[in-house]
Amino acid sequence: MSSEYEVTETLDVQGESCPMPVVKTKQAIDDLAEGDVLEVVATDSGSMSDIDGWAAGTDGVDLLEQAEGDGIYKHYVAKTD
Repeated sequence: MSSEYEVTETLDVQGESCPMPVVKTKQAIDDLAEGDVLEVVATDSGSMSDIDGWAAGTDGVDLLEQAEGDGIYKHYVAKTD
């Protein structure tokens, strides 16, 4: 996990439910520079589809990877412009 890219910043949204993981991910990505990678750590299982859908429909971001384990959901999002 995350072996192909370097994480620039980690956003901890554990304990928060929809829509806050996506809202806070967007806010954090807006503050990053092109090429930066944001790691999002969540406990909401819905964040898997929510962040995937948000990234697919948003210009300037690329969802690199998602991982799940022990009730923790990690998302790696790159800012592309």
